Amino acid sequence: MMGRKLQKKYALTDKGLRNTRIGAAWTVVVNLIMMAGMGILYFLMQGYMDTLTNGAALPDAWIFVGLVAAFVILSFFTHLEQCKTTYGLVYREVKDTRISLAERLRRLPLGYFGKRDLADLTETVMGDVNRLEHVWSHCLGYLYGAYISTAIIAVMLLVYDWRMALASLWGVPVAFLLLFGSRRIQKRASEKLKADALAVSDNIQESLENIREIRATNREKEYLDRLYKKIDKFEKTNRSGELVTGLFVNGASVIMRLGVATTILTGASLILSGKIDFMLMFMFLMVITRVYAPFDQALALIAEMFVSQVSANRLNEINDTPTSEGMDEFKPDGHDITFENVSFAYDDHDVLNGVSFTAKEGEITALVGPSGSGKSTCARLAARLWDINKGTIKVGGVDISTIDPEVLLTDYSMVFQDVVLFDDTVMENIRLGKHGATDEEVLAAAKAANCDEFVEKLPDGYKTPIGENGAKLSGGERQRISIARALLKDAPIVLLDEATASLDVENETKVQGALSRLLEGKTVLVIAHRMRTVEAADKIVVLKDGRVAEEGTPKELYSNAEGIFRRMADLQSASAAWSV
Repeated sequence: MMGRKLQKKYALTDKGLRNTRIGAAWTVVVNLIMMAGMGILYFLMQGYMDTLTNGAALPDAWIFVGLVAAFVILSFFTHLEQCKTTYGLVYREVKDTRISLAERLRRLPLGYFGKRDLADLTETVMGDVNRLEHVWSHCLGYLYGAYISTAIIAVMLLVYDWRMALASLWGVPVAFLLLFGSRRIQKRASEKLKADALAVSDNIQESLENIREIRATNREKEYLDRLYKKIDKFEKTNRSGELVTGLFVNGASVIMRLGVATTILTGASLILSGKIDFMLMFMFLMVITRVYAPFDQALALIAEMFVSQVSANRLNEINDTPTSEGMDEFKPDGHDITFENVSFAYDDHDVLNGVSFTAKEGEITALVGPSGSGKSTCARLAARLWDINKGTIKVGGVDISTIDPEVLLTDYSMVFQDVVLFDDTVMENIRLGKHGATDEEVLAAAKAANCDEFVEKLPDGYKTPIGENGAKLSGGERQRISIARALLKDAPIVLLDEATASLDVENETKVQGALSRLLEGKTVLVIAHRMRTVEAADKIVVLKDGRVAEEGTPKELYSNAEGIFRRMADLQSASAAWSV
């Protein structure tokens, strides 16, 4: 029970918890061996004092040489094992944590990312794990080992002489009580520091992403002034936090060190009253220097552990978020997509209410309607990028909520208006469509998507890097790479989100030619904003306010003079005529 609580508190994996216990055990061994070294020194001094006061013969030097040699050897190997367990094993824990965190993020529904700031997630994966790495490697095993070894030594000292033991050790619990009493204050300071740090990161990221718009509107000074204020606030918060931590840590250290003074005073009093001799006080003075040694560092470590709670909570929040689970096998009877009374809400805002329709295999089904009617939401729900709140979505008669999203998506290709490309070559960006695709397969897909025309003009052809998100390419060129990916994947279901809306007439014609090859014989769900896009559709589903308002072929819907589709088509036709 205690172990699970510790695991949750510091966001440890099962392996990490086990390694922490091993590290603590070796720390106990190291501390006890170091205390044994104090014992060797005590007996050496005892023999020397007996020689001075009683004229006794000096102890055999070889005995002490042997004891010191044994102490050095044991100390070396135990410190080595302590280092391996508290540092080496923990660094592997950091690797495992980052991998498991990435795996967790991979399996979370996309709706989760819509609710989270991406800069915040990046800070969790990088900054928070880094912060916890130091806690795992330098704090947990070391601190809990110090607790246990000190408790063992305290019991031994109390048995030996309870008066001197109390005089020596009283400062340790009082110092820790002071630190634990300040836990809430330090946690609040840490939360404020984290919030201010994220505000700075967000502002920097926003400025970099929108640098063209900022310059075009002459807002550089305004943005920089805002950033400087946030940086100043972060620095002020950081200084305040360091001051608070320093006051409590140093205060606790001073209190603990008062134990040296009380040991001397108590020992001197007992010597004068004849109750103990000088060597006993000497032994206690040596022991407390060894007892205090691990706690000198531990006091600062405890403060760091308090601060790390914010980072641990952020990791636990991700680990506790339910993932999209399902079966690893998907065997549909065909690829008809059926919505049955589907409802979906986003942040308590209803987007779809009782939507029902079927997109048949081998046909193009277009979703049209005003902005905010739920068209893009339907496409994302059809691929289980988000999970519905009510109803059922089936593909080939199989409820997609029972299928693992990654398995389900093997049957989907997606071409959206906003193309996402990576800072890599044209070839590798297309190869993302099919893992392990050969160069010949990639080139065939690229040719079918009319990519040859612009790739031939690039310096290194298909091996030319295209910059972050394809910055070196035009919108039409980026879109054709996206279509080439989908062609390479050759999935039976294709989702299109107005793939040609932002292109000029020439590029649109080329992209449409590539799309015609992609859509042949597939189940196609098209999100359309322009009516001329759906002229070739086999079926149109008109959405309004999250509901199906009309459904039928383009001809059937246009024949309804009072219908939504007819009104939208006429408005766009009039707009097009006016623009001409």
